[in-house]
Formats: sequence, C-alpha cells, structure tokens
Amino acid sequence: MVPRVWSLMRFLIKGSVAGGAVYLVYDQELLGSSDKSQAVLQKAEEVVPNAVYQFSQYVCEQTGLKLPQLPAPPKFNFHIRDSWNSGIITMMSALSVAPSKAWEYSKQGWEYLKEQTK
Repeated sequence: MVPRVWSLMRFLIKGSVAGGAVYLVYDQELLGSSDKSQAVLQKAEEVVPNAVYQFSQYVCEQTGLKLPQLPAPPKFNFHIRDSWNSGIITMMSALSVAPSKAWEYSKQGWEYLKEQTK
C-alpha cells in the first residue's frame, strides 16, 4: 500500500512540474516570435540570480549551513533566432496553433455531418 502512495505522489509532483512548465511557456509566450523569447530570456537573466541568492540565504538561515558564494552567470549576447533550427521553428509554430486548428477542424466536421444528415 505504501509504495503505491509514494508512486502516486511522485507521479503527481512530476505532473505538476510539467504542467507548470507548459503554463509558463504559454503565459510568457515563448512559442511566439524570437523577439518575445529574447525579451523573456533577458528578464529571466535578471531575475533568476537574485531568486537563487535569496533562496540560498533562506536555506542558510533555516539550516545554519554556510553556502559558498556562487559565481556570476555568464553573459550571452546572441539572438535565439540565429541559432535556432528552422525545423524547430516550424514545429513550434504548428504546436502553438494546434488547439485553434483542432477546434476549427472539428467545427467544420460537425457542420459537414449536420449537412449530410439533412
């Protein structure tokens, strides 16, 4: 019984992390244009080191451990579009319009079926 509970808990945690990642990608419009993606990456470059530092300070306060200071993250000055494969771009654009296309096609199919049954 207990191993099943832990298996279920692991599954739920992994599902939550995956769902959160998908929501974050959708919310930040990472599947949009490369300019938007570049802006989000620059924002993350500014926010993440501060968040990691604050979390490490919190862990130090709670546990009494002394963590060494992390080195500064490297700076990258390149556009994602320059290094992104055109196949990836095509696939991501197809994935980003898939829900609306599925709705459109199902609506067309429903209309076709209604016409055929008259």
